[in-house]
Amino acid sequence: MSRSQFAIDVPDSLVARARSGCRESFEQIYRRFERPVFTLALRICGDREEAGDVLQDTMLKLFHHLPDYRGDCPFWGWLRQIAVNEALLRLRRQKRLVAEISVEEDDLPQDQGLPPAAAADAALLQRALEALPAATRSVLWLYHAEGYTHEEIAGLMQRTPSFSKSQVSRGTRRLRALLNIEDTVHA
Repeated sequence: MSRSQFAIDVPDSLVARARSGCRESFEQIYRRFERPVFTLALRICGDREEAGDVLQDTMLKLFHHLPDYRGDCPFWGWLRQIAVNEALLRLRRQKRLVAEISVEEDDLPQDQGLPPAAAADAALLQRALEALPAATRSVLWLYHAEGYTHEEIAGLMQRTPSFSKSQVSRGTRRLRALLNIEDTVHA
């Protein structure tokens, strides 16, 4: 499993200064997390403009709720949760979480592996991800890139863990097909 791009250490003193209203400290936090929030939103929403909106909504929510941060989890994990919630909320409002890869669409062989190594080409990966239904794309990104468990994804998406598992399986196979990558059988 990969380490989240959000896993950025933030000094407690910086968070404390931002919580007390220090604009410069908040700007430092914004700059540290601008790219991870935007990237996560882009992968979930599939659109640069929507990702920009999610970034702004996330940072506004962070600004307003920073006094609520208790410090009982890593700051980056707390902020990541806000960003995920904002991206999924945007998809829910647009009723884009309804579509998913169904069994009928899924006629490729079974594979439970991680996304293919060739997916390192970010532009190619982005185009392939955009071709997936929003629900499938979101589950894949949360599971493979952000390290969420099936149970956590189920809670976020108001579904069951088996929904998450099936979307990871089907989405990974579809992604491999879109990227024209041959599945290899592991002995």
